Amino acid sequence: MEVEGGSAEKELDRRSNFLNSLIKKKKATEQEEKHDRLNVRVRASDMPISLQDRAFACARCNLDSMSGKLDNKSLALALKKEFDTMYGPAWHCIVGTSFGSYVTHSVGGFIYFSIDKVYVLLFRTAVEPMGH
Repeated sequence: MEVEGGSAEKELDRRSNFLNSLIKKKKATEQEEKHDRLNVRVRASDMPISLQDRAFACARCNLDSMSGKLDNKSLALALKKEFDTMYGPAWHCIVGTSFGSYVTHSVGGFIYFSIDKVYVLLFRTAVEPMGH
């Protein structure tokens, strides 16, 4: 089958876009299933999926290890330490059931999510060298 100039290229682009959309849908579905298993809901994020997954796993593990009573401070500290260790300094974490915030963060270093009935704000700020 011979296709007039440019039509074959357009058809390849169309098929490529279709396949890419299928792959994105499958990844989104897998991500939703993972969130359901962990009982996580992303409220806002500017963070790569791999870092989000680490935050969810760390939060889930720490919540599961608490004996019934939520300890906001220890959960916030655990997430901060995990991210400072894994991804470098200047991570901050706020944990609670009711709080407001307005923060400035480094690009790719912000997530606000809920897990069970707890809300978590995890963000990174720029590290400025100290002047003399």
